[in-house]
Formats: sequence, C-alpha cells, structure tokens
Amino acid sequence: MTSAEPVRIAEVGDIPLDLAAHEQAVAGPRAGAVVSFQGVVRDHDHGRSVTVLEYEGHPTAAAVLREVAEEVAADPQVHAVAISHRVGKLGIGDVALIASVSTAHRAAAFAACARLVDEAKARLPIWKHQVFADGTDEWVNCP
Repeated sequence: MTSAEPVRIAEVGDIPLDLAAHEQAVAGPRAGAVVSFQGVVRDHDHGRSVTVLEYEGHPTAAAVLREVAEEVAADPQVHAVAISHRVGKLGIGDVALIASVSTAHRAAAFAACARLVDEAKARLPIWKHQVFADGTDEWVNCP
C-alpha cells in the first residue's frame, strides 16, 4: 500500500476524476479485493432528457467527505478507501463520483464500497443544477 493512512483520497474538486488513480491508491499486498464505483452523468432523470449538470458544493463538502471516508475506513475489514466528488459543469458521460475500497475479501469490499457511496450521497452538501432538453432546469440535493 502507498501509505499507512487508510483514507488515501477524500477530495472535492473541479478536475476530471481518475478511476485508475483511486484503485491504485487503495491497492496493496494485503488487498485481496478492490471494489470501485463510478457515478456517471446520465442523459435522463425521472423521464426527462438531461443535457448538462452543474454540481455546486458547500465549503464544508471536502471535510464531510473525509469524515465519511474515515468512518468507513475504521471498519477493521477495510484496508483503505479513496473517494472523490467532482463539482462544476459536467457533460453526459462525465464521472461525478468515484469510490474505491480495498479489503482482504470481496464480500467485505462490496459492502464497504456500497456504504461509502451511500453515506457520501446521504451527507455530502453538494447540489446539482440539472438543465433539461426542453429548456427548463432544477436544483436538487444530491442524496
């Protein structure tokens, strides 16, 4: 592993996210499983065609994301976690969220990654501005 610190990445920023960097950050000789999730901007929401999303984060978003990551990393089965959320204008197909987790076994890795994503989505103070093909728009809280 690259560090003794179990939270390898916990970032909110406006640059494109890198799945390979997140997976590499949590990999190591003790890790028998690395599970990752990518949240990708889709072209629809509740039956409406989406053309673009813009994410806006509260100034505390990075601290909240680190707190969530530390809670998941505290599980003794978890070796390391990496999670990032992108803010700013994203197009269809862009990656908005990446979460990666390493453990000794796959079941624990899947469970920890799901918990990491679910907790981040429930608690992260990030909102998205959706613009629809018909010219209308709306702001929604990410959870």
